[in-house]
Formats: sequence, C-alpha cells, structure tokens
Amino acid sequence: MFRALVLSEFGGPGDLRGRFFRSNDLSGILIADPFMGGGTPVLEANRLGCSVIGTDINPMAFWIVRQALAPIDRRRFLEEAERVVAAVESSLGPLYETTCVECGDPHAPIKYFIWVKFIQCRGCRHEVALFPGYLIAKNDRHTHFVLTCGECGALNQVEEKPVEGSLPDCHACSGTLHVKGPATRGRCVCPSCGTENRYPQSKEGPPKHRLIALEYSCGSCRKAHKGRFFKAPDEKDLSRVAEAERRMVRDDSPLIPDDVIPEGDETTRLRRWGYHQFRELFNRRQLLGLRTLAKEILGVTDDETRFALSTVFSDFLRYQNMLCRYDTYALKCQDIFSVHGFPVGLIQCEANLLGIPGIGSGGFRHFVAKYDRAKAYCEAPFETAMDGRKKKVIQTSPERIEATWAKGIEDLAAIRGPRSAYIAARSSRTVNIPPGSLDAVFTDPPYFANVQYSELMDFCYHWLRRLVGKDFPELQAPSTRSEDEVVGNATQGRGLGEFTEGLSEVFRSFAAGLKAGAPFVFTYHHNSLDAYVPLIVAILDAQLVCSAALPCPAEMRASLHINGTGSATVDTIFVCRGTGTTRKSWLATDLRGLGGLVSEDLGGLRAGGCTPTAGDALCLTFGHLARIAVWNLRSGWEVRAPIETRMQRAALALRGLGSLEEVTDAAMEALCPGGRSSDFGPLFEVREPGVPWDDVVSF
Repeated sequence: MFRALVLSEFGGPGDLRGRFFRSNDLSGILIADPFMGGGTPVLEANRLGCSVIGTDINPMAFWIVRQALAPIDRRRFLEEAERVVAAVESSLGPLYETTCVECGDPHAPIKYFIWVKFIQCRGCRHEVALFPGYLIAKNDRHTHFVLTCGECGALNQVEEKPVEGSLPDCHACSGTLHVKGPATRGRCVCPSCGTENRYPQSKEGPPKHRLIALEYSCGSCRKAHKGRFFKAPDEKDLSRVAEAERRMVRDDSPLIPDDVIPEGDETTRLRRWGYHQFRELFNRRQLLGLRTLAKEILGVTDDETRFALSTVFSDFLRYQNMLCRYDTYALKCQDIFSVHGFPVGLIQCEANLLGIPGIGSGGFRHFVAKYDRAKAYCEAPFETAMDGRKKKVIQTSPERIEATWAKGIEDLAAIRGPRSAYIAARSSRTVNIPPGSLDAVFTDPPYFANVQYSELMDFCYHWLRRLVGKDFPELQAPSTRSEDEVVGNATQGRGLGEFTEGLSEVFRSFAAGLKAGAPFVFTYHHNSLDAYVPLIVAILDAQLVCSAALPCPAEMRASLHINGTGSATVDTIFVCRGTGTTRKSWLATDLRGLGGLVSEDLGGLRAGGCTPTAGDALCLTFGHLARIAVWNLRSGWEVRAPIETRMQRAALALRGLGSLEEVTDAAMEALCPGGRSSDFGPLFEVREPGVPWDDVVSF
C-alpha cells in the first residue's frame, strides 16, 4: 500500500501498475513518518531511493527499523549463528530429547512440550489439573484424534471424532475418556473430593504447570511412520525437567530480566494470574536455555552480527514462554502475540529452544533463517503478482533497503543523499523539522486504544536491552512505556482527550515541515465513531484538509483476534494537504451521497478480490464522515480553543448527516441493498458521540 501511495505521488506520469512492478529511483525526495512503528512507510520510501525521517517514542520501534536498514555481512551472520547454536546444543541438547515409542531411539528430538496448569484443592489439598478439555490434537494433520486420559495421563489415539459419551475407554487404565474438561469460567471441581475451586489463585504466585504430552520427531522411523509422533512423558522425560530445574537453582544472571510487570490495560491480566515479574512467564528450562543462548551471543565480536543475533533472540522469545498455546488443528506452537494481548490459557506449549532443522517452528534456528531471508529481501526486494492462478515473483533491482545514516534532521535535510536516513527513539511531539523541507508525510498512527504496543513490547525489550543496551542510548530507558505515548490507556488515565491532544501535537509538528501542497497521508480504522474525533481535530489543528479518503485491505482475515467476528479488516487512507483540490462528488451532503461513496469503495474492494464485512462498511463510512466533517469545519476553526471545545465541534460535525443509527443503516445498505444494522447482530454499539471524553472506552 505505501509503495503504491509513494509512487502515485512521486512516480511521474504513466500507469501506476507499470511503475509498481519495476525499479524506481526517487532520490532527492524527503519523506517523514512520525509514528514509525515497524517501519513500513520508512522502509518502502528508502527502497525507492528517498531520504527518510522516522521517529517513534517506543525504543523497540527504533531498533526494528534500525536493523532493517542496517547493512550486514550475511555469510558472517550465518557462520556466527551456527557457532552459537552448536555451543548451546552441546550443553543443553539432551534436555530436548526423548525415547521414541516406535523404535526406541533414545535421542529423538522433541518439537513441543504440552503443559497443563494445576492448583491445590482447597478441600483435600490434592493437585487439580485445570483441563478445559482433554483433546490434544485433531485428525486434520494427523491420522487420529489424540486425547489425554484425565485419570492416568495416558495418550489415546481415537479414529472417530471424539463425542462425549461415545468414546472408548483409556487403553492404559480402562478409565472413561472425556472430551470436555472440568475447568471452565474460573471454576474447577476437584475429581478427588468434589470441592469447587476457583482460579486463578493470584495469592499463590505464578501458576504451576504439569507436563502432559510431547510431540517429537524421529529420524529413524519417520519415513515408515504415518502422522505425527505423540507420547505421554515417561520417567526420563520428567527427569530431564528436574535436571533443568537443578541447573537453574541460581537464576540471578543479569541476562535474565527481573523487571516488575506494571499495571496496564493488558498486563493487569498477567498480575491477576499471579505473575509479577517478566521472568515468571518462563519455566526453568526456558530460562536456562535463554540464559545460555544470550551468553553465547554476547561472545560475538563483530558488532553488527551481534546486533542481528540479538534481534533474532528478541523475536523468537515470542515462542519461548509459558503463555504460548498448542494449536490442536495446525499442530504447532502459537506465539504469545497471536492475539494483540497477553492471553493466559490453561494448556500451554513449550517449543524446542533451538528447533529441529526443517521441522516445526519457534526455535532459534528457524528465526535465524527468517532473519537471513529478510536481509536477502533487503538486498534484492521483489513484488508478487498473479499470473493466472499462480504467483509470479517480479524483481525490482537495483532497488534495495539500506540506509546511509544521518546524524540529525538538519544534517539530513541538507545532504539529501540517496537513501539517507535519520531515525530516533523520541517523542514526535518535540521534533523540529525545517519548514518547507518535507516532500510528504506517510504514517500509520495508533488507532486510539486498539493495541497497547508498549505494554506488549516490554516483554521483548527487557531481554534485548541486556544484550545491546550498552551500545545504544536509545535502549537505556527501563521500559518502552512513556507518559508521552500517543495512545488511549485506561490504566494510565489517558482517554480520548489525551489521545486527541497528543495526535494534534504530532500532526502540527510534522505538517509544519511540509512544502506547500505536499501530502500528509495516514491510515486508520476503528468501529467506534468517537475514535474519529481526534483525527478531525488533529487535521484541522495542523491546518490541513482531507482531499481524499481511500479504502485499502489491512488486517489479515485469519488473524485469531478477529477471525469470524465481522470486525473491520480494511483501513481508510486519509490524504490531507494544506492546499490542493478534491472532487465535488466526495463532499457528500446527505446520507444518500454518503452511501454512494461507501458503495463505490466496497465495489473497489470486491473488484480487488476482497469480500467486505459489516465492520468494513462501517469503518469506511466513519472515514468518509470524518473527511466531510473536516471540510465543513475548516472555515473558522479555532486552533487555540480549549481541547474540549474543539472535540465538541468535531463530534457535532460527525452527526451532521444524521444520527449514528441512520449512518449505520446507510453503511449496511451500501454493503447489502435493503440491509439495516439490526440485520447484522450486535456487532456495534450504537451510541452518539458525546462528552465527557475521558470516560469513553473503545471496544
């Protein structure tokens, strides 16, 4: 999307599709991104030869973009990675082996360890396993369904779909097999005494886990074996767990974070489960492995290679913790951020630390290969296009992603060398850009309180700063959280008012650096109309108007946190300028005109192969409402008026075409002629925007 946007503005005359799939050189163009995040606008502009300015208050954003733009000797990187892996494997390899139940090979590598949480019964003091269900694996990618016995712990392979009441008895103890477990909605009945217990038990500290199953691989009999390899842990497997715990008796290594988990919109869930330090999110074997691996990485003498391996380490942490889940369908580990939060399940998955070459996912080897593929792409980026039903790779050499570093914004503005870059971990509110120096701003700002990035990124950051923090002042902060962060956060008392003020300050700061008529382009989506008020205020405060609002697919439909919910999977692209023109047809003055604009957008999405959802229709409608409100308010807008006054004016302008219920009906009519919001179920909260703003919580 950002490649297309930059090329449509600066690529010159001719067909955009043709320019998109060939090499381009836009050297001499200076583009800025005040909400750099993962760096997509910065990287795409750099690839096209532009000079770039990227800022973000989150130090993890700085690090990710820095590593993407930094050149690296890939051969040396792979050689050092191999040395690190070999050293760790010689020390810890046996802790990730088991005996194959098919051929007796005692060195079969384990892919995944599957654990269940347990509590102590308040009645009989026996251990109570918190099984929400006993199904370990489905038969979609295995020959059988796999169930664990709630009485003896044996694994049972079942041919037919497991249905409560029609299951065979356990092959080991002849007990009754079940699909549904006893743990549900925070309650679990003790099988020994019948006492109902509640969980989580935060006063007891972090949850305790019991190993219940292994998925492994056996090279000796893999060719003759059908399906996956599963087994219940035997005595040797449990002894290896105990050995790892003995080796981690002293866990006071400075490489292991001892940072306290603070209260937050997302982290409060962790504290409710008894987690109070980030180190408690890992079991002893994981801590032992991570400590050993980090120590080996620190021994790498070449700085850029060490930085790269440290980045790999911070990335693969997502699969090396006790919040990961085992996907019973895909038969693989789901990383901690498979949803945008800190989900705490009852069944957890521990992935092999180093990983098995060519098998499974979540190991350090897999992430080394991932990083190498990423840097190979930076050296020779490409695009993919459909050739009939097949994807065709189209090389765009000599484009590349690699920066020449500038010392500061003033230096960059003066040099304008090809692919020169200035990136910083700092608040974009305080950035001073020389007036008339920017050719464009392209950015993807926070969507109010949709994702608490700093709360999530602290999980990786506390490890990363112990590896590379001494080399970079940007990584000296004790946390990625900041009071100046532009995002809604109920725990920290930042509501819609604070978000509006912060967004306005950033927009004003960067818009002041634009050349006359240069575009300020950003993406946004939200299913709450309230959340569009800050956009209106920020655009008008920056003395811009919205000349276009374009639809674009954004979120993957299969994302776990939105799959099947009807939520928005598209963004509205807001194109703003201080001067310029817009189409009269885009300035709808009634609901019929608004519906026509949304219908046109939905038709474009369908033509591109996307099937719009009800959430998409609503978000695109809200985007057009916001754009129209900007035009209706631009005359006589008072930047110095109190923030409450400006927000109130924006809210009233959003209602200019009708009530929220009428607007929602218009959106559903555009999606499906004859449709009304009531036809689509309780997807949306129909509520007029109002004050007090700080009491508003997004959903």
